Amino acid sequence: MTRDELLAAIAQTLARIAPEVDVQALDATRPLREQVDLDSVDWMNFLVALGRRLNVSIGAADAAQLTTLDKLADYLAARLPRA
Repeated sequence: MTRDELLAAIAQTLARIAPEVDVQALDATRPLREQVDLDSVDWMNFLVALGRRLNVSIGAADAAQLTTLDKLADYLAARLPRA
């Protein structure tokens, strides 16, 4: 999966959790939760849905580090199942 495909998967998953968010306007370097105003439950729902979609386990301890789109994409890319 390319980085663009990964970012598209992240954006599509986020759009399902928070349909009011303009995913095209997000800044990949700014804290994501500040940009989309998700509470902790919605944030965890987003991470769980993303993990299921990509077949990646996102540990609860790791969730606190996944603050930006860039960090989230890097984390997921390193853990994607290899074909």
